[in-house]
Amino acid sequence: MSHNACTKQQLLTYLSGYLTPKKWQLMQQVIAKRTRHITIVLENIFQEHNASAVLRSAEICGVQDVHIIQSDCAFKVTPTVAMGASRWLNLYSYQQSMQAVMNLKERGYTIVATTPGATAYNLEDYNVESKTAFVFGTENMGLSSYMLEQADTYLAIPMHGFTQSYNVSVSTALIMHTLVQKLHASNSNWQLTQEEQLDILLQWVRATVRAADMLERHFYKIIRAQETV
Repeated sequence: MSHNACTKQQLLTYLSGYLTPKKWQLMQQVIAKRTRHITIVLENIFQEHNASAVLRSAEICGVQDVHIIQSDCAFKVTPTVAMGASRWLNLYSYQQSMQAVMNLKERGYTIVATTPGATAYNLEDYNVESKTAFVFGTENMGLSSYMLEQADTYLAIPMHGFTQSYNVSVSTALIMHTLVQKLHASNSNWQLTQEEQLDILLQWVRATVRAADMLERHFYKIIRAQETV
């Protein structure tokens, strides 16, 4: 473990001492199921209720990262719907779809556009062995032509009625629940690295412990004093 990682671990141990044992145990259980193997991309989701519900579904399913494209409209969250989900997630914001696509492809993600179509994979048949970013658009407009062109493949949820479109928050919940279950049952290396777990646990503890900033300053004061001895 590097010096920096060692110090982070010491800080986490220090700050987690201000949590109840039950809360700290829950955080450790949750982080063990977190993944970046699957991620969500939202392109111009302007309905606050839907945006909030997507964050809630991502958090419940254990998907750590949500990428938000706001080229045409602002992404807003309704607290009563999201129920605090965003505090446990990493949210990445982009002004243009191209920025999101470039970032995700550089990080090794396959871009999957969620859209009905004859060439789309059915949800039950999709293989989640590779790192995958699932892109969702608005109900009325769907995904942009740029995003459809840049996608490596397409995914559709089977539908058996006259109405051929799920609400975007429902689509996200169905896809994430189905594929995360597949992921957990697979041999893929889907869990976070130790360094990622450490960073995210610190993020969660800082957001939970009262006066965490003050306590952290006190911790580093102690560390500096020890280093000068």
